[in-house]
Amino acid sequence: MPKKEVAASHHSTLSAQPRIHQYAREIQAYGTVSSMMTLELEEPVRLEMTEQLNLLLADTMTLRDLYKKSHWQVAGPTFYQLHLLFDKHYDEQVEIVDTIAERIQLLGGIALAMAADVAETTRIPRAPRGREEAPVQISRLLDAHQVIIRHCRQLARRASQLGDDGTNDLVVSDVLRINELQAWFLSEHLVEVPLVHAEEPPIRKAG
Repeated sequence: MPKKEVAASHHSTLSAQPRIHQYAREIQAYGTVSSMMTLELEEPVRLEMTEQLNLLLADTMTLRDLYKKSHWQVAGPTFYQLHLLFDKHYDEQVEIVDTIAERIQLLGGIALAMAADVAETTRIPRAPRGREEAPVQISRLLDAHQVIIRHCRQLARRASQLGDDGTNDLVVSDVLRINELQAWFLSEHLVEVPLVHAEEPPIRKAG
């Protein structure tokens, strides 16, 4: 075909009109991993790690959203402090979500993304739609952190056994340590101390 005809044929396929409502088969099924020979991690290892990381991702996304719910709905004399703290922790959990999801994709897997899929996968109990008291909100968040912290310790050990040092480092450095720190910040708010006066020590009698 002459060059002019090739150019004309190619030009005829181009259009400024958007091609909307497109559908096709998935290019990769969930629960599978693509070939990643450059990682030097066998497929069974990457399958197990992506499955476990998706569990961690689902719980982290749930905790993230639980922080935003608490941020919006908190009430009481500590409203301002908790309102800011919950939002700070939310932002940190957002970063963790991206870090975990990117690791899953890097390993050749498919990261969970949609709320319905997360709800079916997470091991964190669903919170009520309504507003709860601040101590209950904090306790609920602490329980969620405990689920994630426990899984992090198990997953880090397993990743180390399988030789997946990248996942081990991510779980310990980027997920576990931040969750431990956030849990500490929360737990200190549940220490029962007076807000406006200190209790006087008992007077010791002489002799």
